[in-house]
Amino acid sequence: MSHIFKPALDSIPAGIISLDDYEKSAREFIRHDILEYINGGVADDRSLHANRKVFQNYRLYNRVFNSFTETDTTVTLFNKTHPHPIFLAPVAHQGLVHPEAELATAAAASAMQAPMIISSLSNTPVADVSSQASTAWFQLYWQTNRRATSALLNNAIKAGCEAIVITLDAPVSGVRNRAQRAGFSLPAGLTEINLRDLPLPPPRVLNADDSPVLHGLMQDAPTVKDLRWLRKQTDLPLLAKGISHPSEAQIVTDLGFDGLIISNHGGRTLDNMPSPPELIPAIRQVIGPDIPLLLDSGIRRGTDIITALALGADAVCIGRPQMWGLAVAGALGVAHSVKILKEEMEIAMALTGSPTLTALTPDIFFSENSSEYQTSQSFACGD
Repeated sequence: MSHIFKPALDSIPAGIISLDDYEKSAREFIRHDILEYINGGVADDRSLHANRKVFQNYRLYNRVFNSFTETDTTVTLFNKTHPHPIFLAPVAHQGLVHPEAELATAAAASAMQAPMIISSLSNTPVADVSSQASTAWFQLYWQTNRRATSALLNNAIKAGCEAIVITLDAPVSGVRNRAQRAGFSLPAGLTEINLRDLPLPPPRVLNADDSPVLHGLMQDAPTVKDLRWLRKQTDLPLLAKGISHPSEAQIVTDLGFDGLIISNHGGRTLDNMPSPPELIPAIRQVIGPDIPLLLDSGIRRGTDIITALALGADAVCIGRPQMWGLAVAGALGVAHSVKILKEEMEIAMALTGSPTLTALTPDIFFSENSSEYQTSQSFACGD
């Protein structure tokens, strides 16, 4: 597979000090059609661009009088405490950019103590990746039948994954025009190894006038009945990824799901969607304060992280930056990317007067609709 990418460096290139720098540098290491597959959204890229632009709408107060005698950046989810709230989102086909693929990312995740959510579509067996990561969750794509879904789920459980994340927002692929224009297709030999040998049903027979999407692929999309069945298959924490409507957040929590990942799939499924930060407040209001809620899509800066947490998220996930860091400098590049975000987050916490993650509330946001002067009892003056 070495012909599809330039070998990664064994050190961080001079001048890379932000995730945007990694994105720019990655263009030198990733073949154009593959880069368009990774970086592109769907259709006109409206959801993709909105995921970044939306963070500009949440302007931050610089607070100066809060006490920092006690600080805390830890987050506890499902009875396990992590030193920071930065997770690695499920990213498929990491073999497109590095020969060690998900194994290198897992090494980086372990070094930075960042939980890694392993994709169903990884190029490395889930057991191998899980053994390298300090905390491994598994992202489950619903298969065409329950037998195949059960086999995929049980493989992840046997591999030691500590939580299951089912992606619900991509029963069909979005219209990824940038990848189409670039002529992208998966290279021969790049295998979705976790799906190999799963039991498959006979091919669905369609009539001449049937839609291959509406009468074909969508007939295999999971129903509420399927999700109720899935909940019974494991005692592990079960999260739904890709919920955007509050009513559906209520449905999955009523089914006994343990958490949600609010995501628009990085702008890769449906165009013109709301961005995850816009969705959090209404969903948090519906599910209450105790259900873990993660935000995925668009995180590029430490200020993005504190914004997401102030809106009601418990943690955030990064996706594309994994591929940029991996392409440029392998495991070291991924680890460095997480380190950059963590340090930026800590600086943003300091400058907004937020000594702990729990101190991140909507009080950190400036609003032009608010009164000219606002008072807050959310800080304690130090001597």
